[in-house]
Amino acid sequence: MRLKNIPGSREKIAESEYVIKEPVPGRWREVFVNDAPVRIEIGMGKGAFIMELARQNPSVNYVGIEKFSSVLFRAIQKQETEDLPNLRFLRMDAEEICSVFAPGEVDRIYLNFSDPWPKERHAKRRLTSKTFLSRYSLILKEKGEIEFKTDNKDLFGFSVEEAREAGWEILTETWDLHGSEYAAGNVMTEYEEKFSAMGIPICKYIIKKA
Repeated sequence: MRLKNIPGSREKIAESEYVIKEPVPGRWREVFVNDAPVRIEIGMGKGAFIMELARQNPSVNYVGIEKFSSVLFRAIQKQETEDLPNLRFLRMDAEEICSVFAPGEVDRIYLNFSDPWPKERHAKRRLTSKTFLSRYSLILKEKGEIEFKTDNKDLFGFSVEEAREAGWEILTETWDLHGSEYAAGNVMTEYEEKFSAMGIPICKYIIKKA
């Protein structure tokens, strides 16, 4: 996907009260000033999915993580309008996830339409690889869960196999989310709306930390 550079986006991010600039592991309760569960979306894009979750679940804290400034800028614009108190953002690469969350600090992780990194030599970069699952395992609470959605069947097959090999329990697995029993209550992302309108099946799993 080609990203359009937005002049001034980095400056806007640096100034925004909704972006946590120097996150400290174990201190997210202080950020939100409550003891509610913390759930994160890695690669949130323009923020439509996580903002809807924050609206629907005011008693849960959400952290949206995005590494591209121009995309995060769009999410900030939306949050400036809504000012959801239970939503904050981080600009960072997912590889550094363990440096901003303490062991057991995260309740749930959402991965939506992540970069498939189709070349085999880049498999470890996939956000559902065993490499990343080991990182998530450190920050998730006991029996914490990961929810993953994609339109890419090759990536989904890889992801299911990686989860099994890493010893995660698969709670939900569907290759056609919108045609399954799991569609009820589903919150769609912007990509999901686009692909579904084109008739492309959406794959989803929910896995639990062993």
